Amino acid sequence: MAAAFDQAEHRNPTHRRPWVVLVDGARHQLDLITTEAERRGVTVHIVIDLIHVLEYLWDAAWCLHQAGDPAAEAFVARHARTILGGGAEQVAATLDKAAHAARLTKNRRKGIDDTIGYLRHKAEYLRYDTALERGWPIATGIIEGACRHLVKDRLDITGARWGLAGAEAVLKLRALRANGDFDTYWTWHEKQEFARNHQARYRDHLTLAA
Repeated sequence: MAAAFDQAEHRNPTHRRPWVVLVDGARHQLDLITTEAERRGVTVHIVIDLIHVLEYLWDAAWCLHQAGDPAAEAFVARHARTILGGGAEQVAATLDKAAHAARLTKNRRKGIDDTIGYLRHKAEYLRYDTALERGWPIATGIIEGACRHLVKDRLDITGARWGLAGAEAVLKLRALRANGDFDTYWTWHEKQEFARNHQARYRDHLTLAA
């Protein structure tokens, strides 16, 4: 976590831009983020990945629908839209009423109770209406997709064995190619190699021939 904050400090040392932290909602993770932000005197906006919220909604849906019932999808979509509009507490109350109306036993309504607890305990991190209005990310799919493309597709191949230094070098080159910056980098690299291997070594020790 400290390393992530170090990178953010490097990119935005004056703290003029908003800092948004996208998380999965683990309590220990949230505590680490809060502690690090307080230590550095920076305000961070924590947003829980929407996909994790959807997983809870699906658990709640199967408490009220039979397995495979297509109505469960509409149920999840309806409540997800409400949460995206800033109505996490509203959804929690609606689920509680639905469970009582269905006369679910304690064991049968566990998925609903877990979802209600999650929505209420994490409500301050579920302000998707604010996040969307300000253009903040609300899911890590694009990040996880980039990790799969950059890391897994290259390093996780049959028979490959990597050391830390080699893997880091390969991933940096792969990132440069993916971003379309390789040609610019290579021109810079060649200049740096020339400076290290020639100019820095021989500039003051050679006499030019006629």
